[in-house]
Amino acid sequence: MRLTARLLRRVRSAVPALALVVGSLTAVAGTASPAHADELICSQYGTTTVQGRYVVQNNRWGTSATQCINVTSTGFRITQADGSVPTNGAPKSYPSIYNGCHYTNCSPGTNLPLRIDSIGSAPSSISYTYVDNAVYNASYDIWLDPTPKRDGVNQTEIMIWLNRVGPIQPIGSRVGTATVGGRTWEVWTGSNGSNNVISFVAPSALRSLSFDVMDFVDETVARGMAQRSWYLTSVQAGFEPWQGGAGLAVDSFSSSVNTGSGNDGGGNEPPTGGQPGACEVTYTANSWSNGFTAETTVTNTGSTAIDGWELSFPLPGGQSITNAWNATVSTAGGTVTARPTDHNRTIAPGASRSFGFQGTHSGGAFAEPTRFTLNGTACTVK
Repeated sequence: MRLTARLLRRVRSAVPALALVVGSLTAVAGTASPAHADELICSQYGTTTVQGRYVVQNNRWGTSATQCINVTSTGFRITQADGSVPTNGAPKSYPSIYNGCHYTNCSPGTNLPLRIDSIGSAPSSISYTYVDNAVYNASYDIWLDPTPKRDGVNQTEIMIWLNRVGPIQPIGSRVGTATVGGRTWEVWTGSNGSNNVISFVAPSALRSLSFDVMDFVDETVARGMAQRSWYLTSVQAGFEPWQGGAGLAVDSFSSSVNTGSGNDGGGNEPPTGGQPGACEVTYTANSWSNGFTAETTVTNTGSTAIDGWELSFPLPGGQSITNAWNATVSTAGGTVTARPTDHNRTIAPGASRSFGFQGTHSGGAFAEPTRFTLNGTACTVK
């Protein structure tokens, strides 16, 4: 069974003979310095910061051969990638850029770790440059844990493979497909003996992607590999090379996490669409072989009236909505947004509004949404 880059590096932290190496990693990680354009990093675990909010790390953990990255104001490029490792084992490194905390090194101004059930949205985007003369994946690495960890091994790792070149595969085995964020992905699950891994693999290469990290977190929760009381600790993106890798680049990257209760600590305001307020959602569904109906009740648990509301939630994979009542309902990229009609646009403190819809599903086990946001504020789900 293959271990992923970060996980194998983490497993070795438990081996006394390598304690000095891990200690060195922690020491380097804690001394990240602000970056300026075209800063070259060749040290094994060298890090720096870009845009005053992200950490870029060389993270050459699996080989003694030289790896260098040229850090720009928006990302990085691998300029030297010597050596190779067997393709039936773990990759040799994970040069990457991230928002959050990784082995005590937290990106500037991050609000991570955050409880999953407090997050309204976590938009992220990436743009890659690929090469053909290497064996690698281009992947996100998203970490979840039952505690707000800033160091050590997290319990569940979400990987999103936007590209893979060569005879490589994720940890574990393929368990099917899923529609997440409006795209179909291969789904692989497994464990490296230290933590669980779920991987979403694009059937063909994607050079760029803009999406909500929470769509993949929701799918992970629905599959029983995390809970909504857990914490999101970091959002990382980069490359796992096995052979070569010079020329691979992250041209741009963005990541922020919105709680809906003000500025997210990353420069983004919560979504608009009326007055935000505390809320509670009751979702009652009735399903049959390939169809379902759902009644949704939104309660204003705040102290002020909500004049104009917008309820959003991710629709589980394989489901689609055909008609609705007492609200205008639209779906885009796997996210449902319900807006009021003229007669029910205001929700007084302590009052509720209900709407319903009918839809179809692909059969098999029927899943219900687990996350709702009202005007950008995460709601309690009854």
